[in-house]
Amino acid sequence: MKSIKVIKIGGKLIENEEVLASLCDELSSLGEAFVLVHGGGVMGSHLAGKLGVEVKMHEGRRITDAATLDIAVMAYAGLANKRVVAALQARGVDACGLSGCDMGVVVSHRRPVGEIDWGYVGDVDRVRADVLAMLLDAGVTPVISPITCSTAGELLNTNADSVASAVATALAAKYDVELVFTLDKAGVLLDVDDDSSLIARITPESYAALRAEQKIHSGMIPKIDNAYKTIGAGVRSVRITSPHDLSGGTVVTK
Repeated sequence: MKSIKVIKIGGKLIENEEVLASLCDELSSLGEAFVLVHGGGVMGSHLAGKLGVEVKMHEGRRITDAATLDIAVMAYAGLANKRVVAALQARGVDACGLSGCDMGVVVSHRRPVGEIDWGYVGDVDRVRADVLAMLLDAGVTPVISPITCSTAGELLNTNADSVASAVATALAAKYDVELVFTLDKAGVLLDVDDDSSLIARITPESYAALRAEQKIHSGMIPKIDNAYKTIGAGVRSVRITSPHDLSGGTVVTK
């Protein structure tokens, strides 16, 4: 079974030209097929400011009203996506920029209104692994923005981490998949201020022990919990690392 990586990067990396160049240098030398999923929240916020549109947040999470959705589509599926594609092309990587709605690659539904109306925010229903496999098998690298659509054709702003997890899970039926999440840290650390305290490997047994001893930062626990959900759905492993070391960091395994 062919090995591939599904790599999720944040919008901050795309905004900084030097950082993006360094990341694409590393991606072009991976020697392994990959799918790239990116965010773009920072770029969206900056564009909203230029256009005089207020960015509405609740507990650190974006509320996507109609005006914000237009900006998200422009920033994520447009500027951010094409910056990444162009940078990869310049390094010999045959990249194809997609949003979730292109060929129905990622279909979502609008999140129901509860205590908070999140607006045009989507939760993933399905991924067309056949489309992504067609590209990968042709030597093309898919670069996916988190703009998805519903079966009714409604554009939706979807969490990029969720898109990456769904893409990895869908492709696991055909490929040996490692899901890679990039952070501004070296990986999972015993001391968040000390990169040398990196935990190189986490297994279910070691994770239980680390949690019992309260040695993992609370903010990292949901990421590791979600990693195990993805592994349970067929993904080989989940790597949590810095964008400058895509083969390092912390590997979460069975």
